[in-house]
Amino acid sequence: MNKVTIKIDGMACGMCEAHICDVIRRTFPDANKVKASRKTGEATFLTKETADERSLKKAIADTGYACLSVSSETYKKRGLFG
Repeated sequence: MNKVTIKIDGMACGMCEAHICDVIRRTFPDANKVKASRKTGEATFLTKETADERSLKKAIADTGYACLSVSSETYKKRGLFG
């Protein structure tokens, strides 16, 4: 699994967060744990495939937000106690 973190400019309310989450789910149908926060200006999600940065940036830009950066790291699921 890969954890993808996106820096986004332009989110101002809860609906903005919902729009970003919807865009991520449409762009990556297998995305899990999709979250967006206007306070931090970030969105995160988990995916099995590698994130295509170009298509993700275009999808976010098409909704009116600015994608500042995309980073990806390997995600290791933790157990119940650790």
